[in-house]
Amino acid sequence: MSTTIPPRERPRQDARPDKPAPARGRKGASGNRHSQRWLAWVFLAPTILGMGLFTLIPIVASVVLAFFRWDIISAPSFVGFNNFAEVVQDPTVRVSFLNTIVFVVVAVALQLGLALALAIMVQEKMPAWLRVFFRSAFFFPLILSAASVSIFMRYLFNEQFGVVNWLLSLVGIPAVPWLTTPGGSAAVVILVYVWQNFGFSFLLFIGGLASIPVETYEAASIDGATGWRKHLHVTLPLLSPTTLVASVMAIISALQVFDQPYVLTRGGPGDSTRTAVMVIFESAFQRLEFGQASAIGVLLTLIIMAITAAQFRLSKRFVFYQ
Repeated sequence: MSTTIPPRERPRQDARPDKPAPARGRKGASGNRHSQRWLAWVFLAPTILGMGLFTLIPIVASVVLAFFRWDIISAPSFVGFNNFAEVVQDPTVRVSFLNTIVFVVVAVALQLGLALALAIMVQEKMPAWLRVFFRSAFFFPLILSAASVSIFMRYLFNEQFGVVNWLLSLVGIPAVPWLTTPGGSAAVVILVYVWQNFGFSFLLFIGGLASIPVETYEAASIDGATGWRKHLHVTLPLLSPTTLVASVMAIISALQVFDQPYVLTRGGPGDSTRTAVMVIFESAFQRLEFGQASAIGVLLTLIIMAITAAQFRLSKRFVFYQ
């Protein structure tokens, strides 16, 4: 019996192992990096240009202008530190800065306290759809125009035909002069500001509460911590980094308050609700004293920087990171 040996098949062309692709030359790789670098600069150019034109240049111009006297009509004249001396001696400026500090203390305390309390309530056992509703409802005032909200609130708190006084009259309380007395006008400005701005702090606290591990609360419950003790000994310490961020942003924003007091009271009655930014506006655009307005702006910036630095310095003692 004979066997037939099949002829040896030639390996097919596609069965051969692929040859490694030739390595790119240094010139091609460097050219590719160069093109990517230029593409990155093209995408960054609008942001850099916008920051330069609308942030960096105005800041430098404001600092320089603080040492000059200029009313747009005549040429600027160098006066050195005279603008700062006049600002310090001006009683209106001193009152406005004092009003601003008092406003910051009260408004920020109310804003953070209200935002934290509502955030804890919303994060408790609650249907998901209701939690989403409250988050949207509390954040909604923040997207509204501060001027339009203040105009609406001005009618709401009107002494003669305001809805607030009408509701008070139903329970026998006489009409309250909200916007014509120093205490009433300051209270309205603070309430309107807090109502419109606490939503941002609320969302920050919501995010901070969501990052706290559930196991931590379970361990605290085993140790006997319930109710307010659980939040005092667990929630507040673990939420301290979020509280730091919320307080820094709230204080910076409150120090620059302008829309609410300007629209609601125009700084009155007297100077009871006049703030530092209002004085900057009045000096620059009503009296055309741009040098003095720049000096006030520089002082306000230094105060903001000092308070922010103090917050971060104190945070080393009171902020606990997981």
